[in-house]
Amino acid sequence: MELDDLKHIWQQTPARNTINKDIMEIIQHKSYGPVAALKRAFRKRIVLMAFLPFLLLMANLQDVHKVFTSVLFWSYVAFCIGMIIFAYYNYRIASKMEVMDGMVRTNLEHQINLLEKRAKLEIVALRCTLLFFIALIEVLPYFQHYRMLDKWHSLPLMVRISAYAGILLLQYILNRKIKQRKVGRHLDYLKELVNEMQ
Repeated sequence: MELDDLKHIWQQTPARNTINKDIMEIIQHKSYGPVAALKRAFRKRIVLMAFLPFLLLMANLQDVHKVFTSVLFWSYVAFCIGMIIFAYYNYRIASKMEVMDGMVRTNLEHQINLLEKRAKLEIVALRCTLLFFIALIEVLPYFQHYRMLDKWHSLPLMVRISAYAGILLLQYILNRKIKQRKVGRHLDYLKELVNEMQ
């Protein structure tokens, strides 16, 4: 009886190793899979954030000097640089998931948790940045003259506050949905794969 039990256990062991091997192939594949999708999302964010200040500059070519002396423009450039750095570090964390050195499951769990924490931090940082830009738009006309901001400030204060509240609410709703679609679902899938590992 013991020999049959031992034979039965021995026959099941290669199946577990095969499952782990399949999971690692899914994780390490360069063109598809959750890690590839995460890396692609982070690369797109890097390219987009690098392109947006140039697009803003191109839209104001008729008065480039005014753009280069604008506090609002340089604040936006600083925001874009911060987003590029943040996305680059997320990209590096996702790249480390493809490397198999040390305890694979432990490393994957650590990197998944790190990316989840950074996603939550990014949501909070984006809210704080939006509040900063709202404050900047309200204070800036006292220091620099912008025709567009003069028109905005000619509106009643309650209309502006309502618009800001609407933007904050919209950002709150959309940011979570977009983050879940672009990053969260891939992290959830990776968690499922890691839980299946033996």
